[in-house]
Amino acid sequence: MKEIIIDAKLPLLTKLSYALPAFSLAVIGIPVYVYMPKFYTDVIGLNIAYVGGVLLAARIFDAVTDPAIGLLSDRTVSRFGRRRPWIAIGSFFTAAAVILLFNPSVTGNINLNYHFAVSVFMLFLFWTIVVVPYESLGPELTFNYNDRNSLFSFRDGFLIAGTLAAAASPAIVKGITGAASSPEDERYVFFILSVIYAPLIIISCLWCITVLKEKNISEKREHLSIIKGLSYTFKNRPFLILLAAYTISAIGNNLPATLILFYVQYVLHSPLADLFLLLYFITGILFLPLWIKAAERFGKKNAWLSAMAINTGAFTGVFLLGAGDTVMYGILVFLSGTGFGATLALPSSMQADIIDYDELMTGERREGQYVGIWSFAKKAAAAFGVGIGLTILGLSGYEPNIQQSESVTFTLRVLYALVPCLCNAAGFMIALYYPITGAEFEKIRKSIQEKKGV
Repeated sequence: MKEIIIDAKLPLLTKLSYALPAFSLAVIGIPVYVYMPKFYTDVIGLNIAYVGGVLLAARIFDAVTDPAIGLLSDRTVSRFGRRRPWIAIGSFFTAAAVILLFNPSVTGNINLNYHFAVSVFMLFLFWTIVVVPYESLGPELTFNYNDRNSLFSFRDGFLIAGTLAAAASPAIVKGITGAASSPEDERYVFFILSVIYAPLIIISCLWCITVLKEKNISEKREHLSIIKGLSYTFKNRPFLILLAAYTISAIGNNLPATLILFYVQYVLHSPLADLFLLLYFITGILFLPLWIKAAERFGKKNAWLSAMAINTGAFTGVFLLGAGDTVMYGILVFLSGTGFGATLALPSSMQADIIDYDELMTGERREGQYVGIWSFAKKAAAAFGVGIGLTILGLSGYEPNIQQSESVTFTLRVLYALVPCLCNAAGFMIALYYPITGAEFEKIRKSIQEKKGV
């Protein structure tokens, strides 16, 4: 019987180089979804429902751009590979869009509503041009079942670390520069952040594509048509299960990310929101290696389900908290954070296995198409959290910088804690049906190699 050819484990330098852009690109996460809404509403003066609507509309726009860029990168032919040209070019435009969004006065006398909308749409478009090919590069770097856990734990660990740095950056800049909380100082802080992050995005992406060499993947001259390709994608049962479970869970996870500043200030009456964010992300990073070990021993699915259960179970108690409950909130944030890293890294590794299953069905490597759909689902979940969360908050009577009514604080508690837990519970139930185990993966790789005559 022919043995399965298993890829050797990737060198540490390869994993680190692949992970590096995730650190800098994390600036698009916390600042855009946590700090930007509050900055543009409380400092710049835009209507909170308008800000939420723009972010939601931009994510709807991603429904077209994410799969399109994924498809184009799959079919790109160049001496530099399929993914690297997109990453290189997109990094420069993404950096420019960061500068535009973080500096509302850079466009002069243009209406600030227009400035916000245009800069958000530009940022999301150029981010897609970088992130979809970048994430598509991961699954093709190794076909080793367990080493994929390690590869994506590095990438998503760097993502968490980058998110941690982005979350801490405003406070650090204020501490170094002595900036206060006046509108002028807030503008200055985000100017400094744009000066730091714009070149960092470019440098990290160029380092990644310089060190990494894409595999010489044999591509068929004639690809599946778009319609036929999509039909195969949506016949991929493991993908549909993983996508549905992850997306529903991500909606729940993004609501707290969007509303934490509001919740901590107006429900807990605490100024320690930044500290709680740091606690959550540091905990996620510290416990991630343990989850990777658990995935190797008990399987990716079982480890992911366990992480979801811990992450959600601990957070349920947050709904019951009120003014002054900062210590209990910190304890629950820590407990919830222990499962955070695994809820990012393990689904990414599982998705890579699903792409191999697609190769068995179609004979093509279509990372871009799957990552494009996956990326849109992630962004849509985030947009739903921002758009719906902020809109409902605005409709409940929220007014910035005043003591909120009881109806507003109750709405915050429901949106911040109760709805996320329900979403995660639903995602957990769907994930129970995910079918690809380590043994099934070996069968998939063996069948692919037999078809290729390897």
